[in-house]
Amino acid sequence: MKIVFGKDCFWKRAFSGFVAFVFAVNAAGPSFAQAVTVSAPGQMVSLSPVFRPVVIKGVQLDPQNPFRFHFLVDQGDNKSQPEQLKEESSRLIKYFLASLSIPEKDLWVNLSPYEKDRIVPDEFGQTEMGRDLLAQDYLLKQITASMIYPDGETGRQFWARIYAEAQKRFGTTDIPVDTFNKVWIVPDKSVVYENGGTAFVLENHLKVMLDSDYEASRRNVEFQPSSPSQELARNILREIVIPALEKEVNEGKNFAQIRQVFYSLILATWYKKEIKDSIVNKAYSDRKKIGGVSVSAADKDKIYQEYLQTFKKGVFNYIKEDPDPVTGQNIPRKYFSGGVIGALRIDYKDEAQMTTAQRAYLDQAQ
Repeated sequence: MKIVFGKDCFWKRAFSGFVAFVFAVNAAGPSFAQAVTVSAPGQMVSLSPVFRPVVIKGVQLDPQNPFRFHFLVDQGDNKSQPEQLKEESSRLIKYFLASLSIPEKDLWVNLSPYEKDRIVPDEFGQTEMGRDLLAQDYLLKQITASMIYPDGETGRQFWARIYAEAQKRFGTTDIPVDTFNKVWIVPDKSVVYENGGTAFVLENHLKVMLDSDYEASRRNVEFQPSSPSQELARNILREIVIPALEKEVNEGKNFAQIRQVFYSLILATWYKKEIKDSIVNKAYSDRKKIGGVSVSAADKDKIYQEYLQTFKKGVFNYIKEDPDPVTGQNIPRKYFSGGVIGALRIDYKDEAQMTTAQRAYLDQAQ
């Protein structure tokens, strides 16, 4: 497998070479991935600065060898040495292989205290990609909870709007406000340039949605709130919290890993749908063969147990209760939960629609 690294807006070639990585159709060697690490239960997590991680931007097929892939890698803001970049690229290639092997319907994770038997599909949960998405989902919950902390910047804005709207609509702020909502990360837009045996990701954007909105769109129905106060809270969540979360998921360093996953997933999806007759597709794709990309099954259980501790303890080590400014009664502030969906649709652009930088990057990678 050939890896070409691009850097900065001019996509200059920084390194090319071969990475020793087993890609076997029937079986693969063992994986020695590092154990997953997650932030401690009850820890508040802040929004992060903009960061461009190492990602696989493109793939070229070898017409002489169907088992040989040439990966075009953008090193982003990563300042690592070539050997470290090759090691990280190997992890991204494992994401690509896992995306090939696992059926699209099984590409999801879901941390919920009420669905302990629906955390992640069995085989996907044993891959490095599934494990890393679980860790990102755990982080999503901590950040979402942190964002409605009443003394934080976003939290103050959120609760001020809650109080103001409640007083305006109901003549009081003494109403139950349910802020426990699932928040999903789902694919929004994926655009790929393809030419023969080459595919290059031009655009990749992820969307953050409340569970009620996701389910309504999935079923093509209109969401019906159970109460006026629930509608009020969710409207303000959509206006204040969700846009900030979506920006964090698509640009922040906290969610660099999920963007790495989706770039690899887009290219694997392109390969499965557009190169249907390849021997690799026929023998490997959607067959749940995870040898070489698997990790310890205990990793997903560790993440789930950490999440349950956070759910019980609260991100701020307590359940925050503040007096209502009008009635003086306490109102509890709870936090959210969430998930990640990996099924996606790809749009295509021809070469004429590519930017100069994208075209130059492809030219130097040929």
